[in-house]
Amino acid sequence: MLMTREQFLAWPRKAITLLGMSGVGKTTLANTLPKSHWFHYSGDYRIGTKYLEEHILDNIKQQAMQVGFLRKLLRNDSIYIASNISVHNLEPISTFLGKVGRAEAEGLTLQEFRRRQNLHRDAERDAMNDVARFIQKAHDIYGYDHFLNDAGGSICEIDDAGMWNTLADHTVILYLRAGEEMEQELIRRAIANPKPLYYSRDFFDRRLVEYLQREGLSAPEQIEPDRFVQWIFPELVKHRRPLYQRYADRYGYTVDVHELGRVSDEISFLEMVADAIDRKGRGS
Repeated sequence: MLMTREQFLAWPRKAITLLGMSGVGKTTLANTLPKSHWFHYSGDYRIGTKYLEEHILDNIKQQAMQVGFLRKLLRNDSIYIASNISVHNLEPISTFLGKVGRAEAEGLTLQEFRRRQNLHRDAERDAMNDVARFIQKAHDIYGYDHFLNDAGGSICEIDDAGMWNTLADHTVILYLRAGEEMEQELIRRAIANPKPLYYSRDFFDRRLVEYLQREGLSAPEQIEPDRFVQWIFPELVKHRRPLYQRYADRYGYTVDVHELGRVSDEISFLEMVADAIDRKGRGS
């Protein structure tokens, strides 16, 4: 939603979507807003508890069925399995996504990896399309005046005009742009703790071919999963940077990560957003 500084500050029921790489500070920024007035919507939480819930549980059950003791208990309904997903613990989603590579290192076949990637892509799109409905629900059912959508780090990979128009029609889109120092910090974290990620199909296929040639491997199933994630993450950062900016330029506004240091409460948060709106209006 594009508006002037004055229109934003006077907006009685504010709704904001935060964009940016995972780890850049979206959730920390969201926590500066009082939960008594702001409904916090986590795209990743919605993905895990609505659109991927059954797939996540099936994956866990499949692993449990390989253990004789658990298999017997599951088959006679003596135990049940549930995932404990929360806004602060999204590990079940990450575990489901998995990494391509050697089965001995808990890697997935390329076919299975792509299946899960496609499921996540569709889930992320659907979770963002739910935002308009949740804005209304948050107000009508729970009495919240304002709404904050903490979008997943891979949303820039979703090239779906309908989804982006939904977000732009109902929220102010704010991109938290990481500088070089922050990007290097995110890369250091990814190398130290390589996690499963979503990749667009074209980007992944190009990098996969490059990596196999680089390592002298003949098939994805020979890849060491963690090493591949460590290698591809810096390329992913470079790949996503212009995507975020393109959507911010078209649909919303940009703030640099260093500006987050001035935000300590709701008032300073809203002033930061208003300043970003003002900058774009002035073309600076």
